[in-house]
Amino acid sequence: MRVVVADDSLLTREGIVQLLRAAAVEVVGQAEDAGGLLREVARTSPDAAVVDIRMPPTHTNEGLVAAQRLRSGYPGVAVLILSHHIAPSYAMQLLDEYPEGVGYLLKERVFDAAVLVDALRRITDRETVIDPTIVARLVRKPRKAGALDRLSEREREVLGLIAEGLSNQAIAAELSVTERTVEAHVSHVFTKLGLVEDPTAHRRVQAVLAFLRGSD
Repeated sequence: MRVVVADDSLLTREGIVQLLRAAAVEVVGQAEDAGGLLREVARTSPDAAVVDIRMPPTHTNEGLVAAQRLRSGYPGVAVLILSHHIAPSYAMQLLDEYPEGVGYLLKERVFDAAVLVDALRRITDRETVIDPTIVARLVRKPRKAGALDRLSEREREVLGLIAEGLSNQAIAAELSVTERTVEAHVSHVFTKLGLVEDPTAHRRVQAVLAFLRGSD
């Protein structure tokens, strides 16, 4: 896997780079701002970019804007957004337009090398990864009536774990059930959310979008 890392903090950027290299991930470029990120992606054609959501000059949403430009101009490059703050609306902005190959993690999480590398591998496989802290908050948040109300409590729990980027095998281990049981729950989730099998659409990603919209 070839990755570009963009963060205006040298210490944070170098920390992420060292973690990735220790995990045998090839870091092919680094940038301290959105412009540098776009140049590095154009120069190196990476598999993924790790992008801080707040970068110079205003430290508001430059990273998000750059991520949107990356997904538009370089659809083969997966994007992992990092943020200090729990802001599902940022994830929705990106996912609504470019639903596959996107991740959103809290910055504190990325210094766990296993979590960081797993998220990158999942988004390069065109999946979606949402930070577990965000998922937990959304699960507890009161929702408007909608498609998610058709799901049982267990099915909502499974959908939340899908939103975290877990595979069926990992969900089975988390819930202490068989993988076949998880497959049945996932199938029920897809059916109740009206997600028909379509070779042009990733149903797990579409389910995550439904989860985020229903929790908005």
